[in-house]
Amino acid sequence: MSYPYLSDLVNPIFGTHWPIPIALFGSFVALAIIAATLVAKLEVIRFERLGLLPSAKITPTVFIPPHQLVENLAMVAALFGMLGARLFHILEYPAEFLAHPMGMIFTRSGFSVYGGLIVGGIAGAVYLKKCAIPLIPMLDALAPAMILGYGIGRMGCQISGDGDWGIFANMTLKPSWLPEWLWAQTYVNNIAGVIIPSPGVYPTPLYEVLMAFIIFAVLWAIRKRPYSRGYLFSSYLLFSAFERLLIEKIRVNSEYHFGGISFTQAEFISTLLILIGLWGILKTTQAKCIPKIGFSIFILGALSACATL
Repeated sequence: MSYPYLSDLVNPIFGTHWPIPIALFGSFVALAIIAATLVAKLEVIRFERLGLLPSAKITPTVFIPPHQLVENLAMVAALFGMLGARLFHILEYPAEFLAHPMGMIFTRSGFSVYGGLIVGGIAGAVYLKKCAIPLIPMLDALAPAMILGYGIGRMGCQISGDGDWGIFANMTLKPSWLPEWLWAQTYVNNIAGVIIPSPGVYPTPLYEVLMAFIIFAVLWAIRKRPYSRGYLFSSYLLFSAFERLLIEKIRVNSEYHFGGISFTQAEFISTLLILIGLWGILKTTQAKCIPKIGFSIFILGALSACATL
């Protein structure tokens, strides 16, 4: 069962007919922004105390602690992220956009997470540069908050049924100990207005929520250990992109075709981010005396990532 609006959730519980037009997907996006902002602010303050982040330059003569920029940074990234998410969704379905441009632009569903990450990230980087904040240590400070916000946002996808579900579930592969709702769901009353026949599709948003929270726990656990600048953000890129690459195998998505290879937009971007994450980890951890070994590991990781396409 899906609950696009708060009234869909409240009325069946209390037996009422209250009109409460509060979109739950949007509510979870707002919750994700708030939670990520709070966590990010805690980490930025910690980085300040360690001397890893300088004061932010507001004007040539006015400087403030960088943690006071976090709320503005979150708003900039969220605003441009929403625009990027819709833009990348349109790029993923060009034929549908050409057929119904206004419908694609103003639909209640249809957002690309990677579009939001890329466009919002670029806008955030420009804002930080304007305030003379070094990007790499700030990205390390923001990494746990980013994956936490992603996980909370995916909860909104699951509850509202926004179309980010998987392919039809193969019930013959379901482990006997696993509850059926964790293997297949029909998303009745979903906001996309799609009727899914029984037994249903894989609830991929649920899987992503679980994996995002696990990645957050890992990053949170290692954040205070000694590491070179860029290591934590590189780890975030590697873990989050690999998670998305795996989930794409059972998700419904438009495919591109090039050189006899079929792949989705998310698979292509995930592969690039995995390579960037691997490069960043190797650059921040490999010993100078064994560069050839580090390079070999990088090549093997790159080939492994490409082979999953």
